[in-house]
Amino acid sequence: MWRGILVFLLLAISTVAADAQRRQINPIPFSHEPCSVLDYRPCTPYYCSPLEHGPCIPEIDYPYGQNLQLTIQSVPAEADRAKYRKPDHDLDTIGDLFAELRTCWSPPSDNARAGMQVAVRFSFNKAGGMIGPPQLTYATAGVPADTRTTYLNAINSSLKACLPLKFTSGLGGALAGRPIAIRYVDNRELGK
Repeated sequence: MWRGILVFLLLAISTVAADAQRRQINPIPFSHEPCSVLDYRPCTPYYCSPLEHGPCIPEIDYPYGQNLQLTIQSVPAEADRAKYRKPDHDLDTIGDLFAELRTCWSPPSDNARAGMQVAVRFSFNKAGGMIGPPQLTYATAGVPADTRTTYLNAINSSLKACLPLKFTSGLGGALAGRPIAIRYVDNRELGK
């Protein structure tokens, strides 16, 4: 009888140890390891179950440093002049999109301020139209409200003049709904 209890305990301990080893969290959570059809669970990076012990960590390749942020200057530097040319074809890359957005910008002439910076965020749909108006996320500190409004109106009218943008189907599908942040810098020498 003692021999049966000992065998049962050894089997239970080995099962618990094997289960704990199998459920161990990957120390490199975003690595993609090869899998097989003979694995004990589906071969997808997002598989989780409420019956599993421990946290559910999805394997996602986050594009570090590859977000949709752009700075547009009113007077581009000599080295950046090529980036401010309008593409002569349908927009197929993010670089084409950024070049198109740079050519759209026309800073305000009245109530302008040298060194003014304004940042907005908005999204496009597949067809190249905007989803809602641009939202102001930053403006230079200490600037009167009417100056901020002047710059926001200039941004709205500049973007509306360029819309709808002509995306290829691939770029339109990739950009649809993704937020784009643009910082406008008025680096003109005003008053001289």
